[in-house]
Amino acid sequence: MRTRSVLWSFDYAIQGIVYALRTQRNMRLHVLAAAAVLVGALFLRIDGFELLSLLFAITFVLVAEMVNTSIEATIDVATEQFDPTAKTAKDVAAGAVFIASVNAVAVGYIVFFNRLTGVTDILLSRVRQTPVHLTAIAVGLTLLAVIVTKAYNREGSFLSGGWPSGHTAVAFAVATAMGHMTQSARVTIFALFIAALVAQSRIEAGIHSIPQTILGGLLGALIATAVFQLSWL
Repeated sequence: MRTRSVLWSFDYAIQGIVYALRTQRNMRLHVLAAAAVLVGALFLRIDGFELLSLLFAITFVLVAEMVNTSIEATIDVATEQFDPTAKTAKDVAAGAVFIASVNAVAVGYIVFFNRLTGVTDILLSRVRQTPVHLTAIAVGLTLLAVIVTKAYNREGSFLSGGWPSGHTAVAFAVATAMGHMTQSARVTIFALFIAALVAQSRIEAGIHSIPQTILGGLLGALIATAVFQLSWL
C-alpha cells in the first residue's frame, strides 16, 4: 500500500507538470528555451560545473513558474471578485518568475560568453551602427526608468498616473532618437511637436499634471540623448 501511495504521488506530480504545460503559455516558452540552451550546451561542449549551473537556473525558472500557476489557481478558487490582497499575491508570484528568468539569462550569458565572444562583438558592433537598435534601447531604458520611478513614488499605476508620465517619456525618447538619426532640424521639431501633443493629451485627460509630463519629457529626452552619445564612444 505504501508503494502504491508513492506511485500515486509521482502520478499527481506528473499531472501537475502536464497541466502547467497545457494551460500556461509561459511554461511552454520556458521549456522551449531550456531545450535550446541544453542543445547549445551539447554542441559547445561545456564542462560539468557549467552544465550544473545551467540545470539549476532552468529548474529555478520552471519551479517558479509552476508555483506561480499554483498560487493563481488557489486565489481564483478562494476569491470570486476583485481583492487587492489577491492581486498583490499574484503580482509577487509573477515577480518571482521574472527574477528567476533574469537569473537564468545571466547564468546563460556567463556560461556561453567565452564561446560566443566573436558573435557578441559582431552584434554589439551592429547595435552601435544601427540607429533603429539604439532607439529600441533608448525606449527600453526609458520604460525601465519610468517603472522604477513610479515604484519608488508609489503613485498611480505603471500605465496611468503618477510621477512621471510614461507615455510622455516614451514619446520624447522617440522624438529625440529621430532627431539624432536624421540630423535634421525640421524632423526634430516635428517629432518634438508630436511628443508635445502626447503630453498635452495626458494633461487634458486628467491623468497627469503638467509637472509630471515635463518630468517625463525630460527623462525620455535625456535617456535617448545619452544612448546615442555613448554609441559614439
